[in-house]
Amino acid sequence: MPRRPGRELVFATYLAPCIRPVYEFVAHQVGKELGCAGRLVTGESFQQLRDGEVDFAFLCGLPYVRLRREAQPPVEAIAAPVVRGERYGGRPIYFSDVIVSRENPAGSFRDLRGCSWAYNEPDSHSGYLVTLFSLFCSGETGAFFGRAVMTGFHQESIRRVGVGQVDASAVDSQVLSVELRDHPELAGRIRVIDTLGPSSIQPLVATMACSDSLRRQVQEVVTALGTNEAGRARLDEGLVDRFVAVDDSCYGDIRAMLDSVEGARLRLD
Repeated sequence: MPRRPGRELVFATYLAPCIRPVYEFVAHQVGKELGCAGRLVTGESFQQLRDGEVDFAFLCGLPYVRLRREAQPPVEAIAAPVVRGERYGGRPIYFSDVIVSRENPAGSFRDLRGCSWAYNEPDSHSGYLVTLFSLFCSGETGAFFGRAVMTGFHQESIRRVGVGQVDASAVDSQVLSVELRDHPELAGRIRVIDTLGPSSIQPLVATMACSDSLRRQVQEVVTALGTNEAGRARLDEGLVDRFVAVDDSCYGDIRAMLDSVEGARLRLD
């Protein structure tokens, strides 16, 4: 049931902590523009989206397409960020950058056979699904790697590669750029040897707790952010240029990758 208008709109983030300042800004500005409080919480489970415990969420594309498969999809994509940088071409896309330590001689993803591999979590598109899809396209399986280790976050995958605990990882290109900006010493420890993608970037979704009218209002507010200097500065904390309107059809690429990987029964252990 749609949530009736009240004093507070609850946004949840299921994404990398280093981008959280952008999501906090979005939640605050939406509340300000709509005359109510906007609060950001850390998402604890996807069941919160089904139960309508939150109104909007910043969600990875992989769980998004999985949730959209349900008989009564609990979420709908309404907006997505455009990341700053020439490689993004002004589109709501991102990449998975394959990183190794500076000392690692590998020159591309295909050189990593038998290496140890870090991934953030199995509900991640950029850290997990796109890796499996790349293996699928090459006729490989998860056994391509010597071992695979789950780290919990992209930042932790980056750290482990940098200190030599694992050989390589594929990480969200936006997260990697923010980490390199905020921790410039990382540039002396890691390097990018390959890029997987592009893929449609993580959407801001509305849950069924929201009326159609509220979804449209929030979409309008979010896509207008960054039109002033103060707003641009806040978005730039996450290297975001602006948000643009998206819908479910924008995530067909991730849906196709998931279908291929599931059909081949690929996984990382």
